Amino acid sequence: MDLLELTIQKFHFAIRNHSLSVADVVSFYLERIARFDQQINSIILVNPQALEQAKALDDAFARDGELTGPLHGVPVLLKDNIETIDMPTSAGSLLLKEFYSKRDAFIVKKLKNAGAIIIAKTNLHEFAVWGETVSSILGQTLNPYDLSRTPGGSSGGTGAALAANFGLVGIGTDSVNSVRSPSSANNLVGLRPSIGSVSRSGIVPYTLTQDTAGAMARCAEDVALVQSVIEGYDPLDPVTAWGKRFGKEYGFFERTPVLKGRRLGVLRSFFGTGEEAEPVNLVMAEALKEFAVAGVELIDLDETITSPEVQERASVHLFELKRDLNAYLKETGAPVDSLQAILASKQYHSSLEQNLIEAQSLSTDSPIYNQKLAEQGKLREWLVNLLAANDLEGILYPHQQMLVCKVGGSQRLRNGVLASVTGFPSICLPVGFSRPDKSASIGVPVGMEIIAEPFSENRLLDLAREFDIFPKHKPPLFKD
Repeated sequence: MDLLELTIQKFHFAIRNHSLSVADVVSFYLERIARFDQQINSIILVNPQALEQAKALDDAFARDGELTGPLHGVPVLLKDNIETIDMPTSAGSLLLKEFYSKRDAFIVKKLKNAGAIIIAKTNLHEFAVWGETVSSILGQTLNPYDLSRTPGGSSGGTGAALAANFGLVGIGTDSVNSVRSPSSANNLVGLRPSIGSVSRSGIVPYTLTQDTAGAMARCAEDVALVQSVIEGYDPLDPVTAWGKRFGKEYGFFERTPVLKGRRLGVLRSFFGTGEEAEPVNLVMAEALKEFAVAGVELIDLDETITSPEVQERASVHLFELKRDLNAYLKETGAPVDSLQAILASKQYHSSLEQNLIEAQSLSTDSPIYNQKLAEQGKLREWLVNLLAANDLEGILYPHQQMLVCKVGGSQRLRNGVLASVTGFPSICLPVGFSRPDKSASIGVPVGMEIIAEPFSENRLLDLAREFDIFPKHKPPLFKD
């Protein structure tokens, strides 16, 4: 059986037919990591117990004749700012290289209870503070589709490793763009859930007003299954009470995949202009044609708002970093106890310095911070009214207005901030590739983002599942 591009459904079907074991699949991924990760630099640490855990699951299936849960044996690539009891959690920092929190994050417990195996912990932009996936602990992760480019970020290690077939599904975190950016850059489906859908306890924080965690995979069905496992109420993260009370009431569709009759808004002000935007706009134009042919009613939205404006008006990420990270470091007994101590150590990647210095100077007691929170409320009201007034199931735009940046550059004109500052869910779908060139033999991936009102994850996942009828995922090509 060809294990490249494996899905959970195919994996479990093969297990039930006794044509494949969990140990087979874990061994396959471990071999690929050993063989190819030197080309993309995505894995911080392989789980030394992964194969042993796989064999235990195989023994359980042989004994009981049943899968242990909905993610039985599924190898998960986990961003290394998410705590694991049996492996260190570095957040990409040399300062935390040997830091064992001695607990699993809430979502890791849920993954393990569902039968999943954490096969490896992946690189990230250090402390998740930017979008190129470079860290002091591992350095720069490269995009497997174009080794001259970054994989997006900050969850770029998960994105690159998943595209490279080093695991079956992945988990990232998202404070501004960080699940959807690497999904767009690595030809994946990635979901940023509503704030309150997924617990953040046991995750190194960046900005708790905007932080969440989400699933990434090569197909929408796998993302939907992982989301169904990791969502849920956690008393240690009180905001998840909203998800418990309202998360199952909105946008829950059970129907045969069909795009005909859907109404989606097209936010043209989130499309780029000029030569640098042309490769993305060409791919998006083809995707919109496919939607229209399939019967989707596309409504052009006459809005002037831009993503740089949204970020400037309403994102509080750097304002909250000092407060939230300091509290986490002290509570967990980490080897370093504050942002100030991190700066004093000089043991961080140089790309972080400007952001860390700025975050150290900012305060959540400032009038500017409170003004930004007020702007978030205004944007939530504007966005939900835009959906309601036009009777839309979602609003779409390219996740990134230009192709993911080259190594040494900085991400620009990403559109994920709208979901981040409102707390609304959004999903990124692979819609195609730029034209091939010398450094990108099949082109650079392009992702489309769709946003909707709070706790409409099931509707967004339905849309993603329906768009899967136009298969856009292709694995990258590696040289031995």
